[in-house]
Amino acid sequence: MNTSAAQRVAILIPALNEELAIRRVVESALAVLPDVIVIDDGSTDRTPQILADLPVILIRHASPKGKGESLRDGFREALRRGFDAVVAMDGDGQHDAADIPRMLAAARKYPDSLVIGARIRTRENQPNARRRANAVADWGISWGCGIPVADTQSGQRYYPRKVMQLVDLPAQGFVFEAAILIAAVRELGFGVVSIPIETRYSSEFRLSHFRPVRDITLITLYTIARVFHYRDIFASYRRSHSKPPLVFDPVVSVIHEPA
Repeated sequence: MNTSAAQRVAILIPALNEELAIRRVVESALAVLPDVIVIDDGSTDRTPQILADLPVILIRHASPKGKGESLRDGFREALRRGFDAVVAMDGDGQHDAADIPRMLAAARKYPDSLVIGARIRTRENQPNARRRANAVADWGISWGCGIPVADTQSGQRYYPRKVMQLVDLPAQGFVFEAAILIAAVRELGFGVVSIPIETRYSSEFRLSHFRPVRDITLITLYTIARVFHYRDIFASYRRSHSKPPLVFDPVVSVIHEPA
């Protein structure tokens, strides 16, 4: 895919014990953009060896530090190398790099927004417990943001440079993704636009590192604290739940937009 010289975008892939899928994921990412940053979060399987012959930027943690720290180190590397944005995607195969051009199209149309690959197509494929946990997270994190957001738990996201510069937010693990979303909207005035992607779950994927009860509890506690921090408790609830999230499908839009 061609990108302009003024807009350098890298793909960022956190990975922990992803030997089942990581090569396929990274090769598909390289077919879309030439710059791929992989953060190996202390894998004890063959993940780093599988990537050894691929032209990626590989950063390794000596032991697992969690997804938040992996994203932080990826952001720092992208900022150091002068990238204007990154597209994050998980290393387990649930995200498709073929969706990235649509995310970049959405970013061009909404330049002051984060872009989320929202798993709203074939949602019935999502395990029931995970679907319920995600619904709770969407309800709460939208309140924290003060705007409605579709699929706040999706790890496939476009982060502009200004948002990456929030790298030192004090949040760990999966809470970091909620923290950066809330801070981008509240502190930087960014919007959030979601593009619809397929919900991909399969027996060939390794078990998720996300633990719905534990992680949603931590995310909820963090979000409640941020709601009270910004003080406009009732106004932010009304703003976040009075209308649907902004969802943009570039393929549909291109077909129906007037010439």
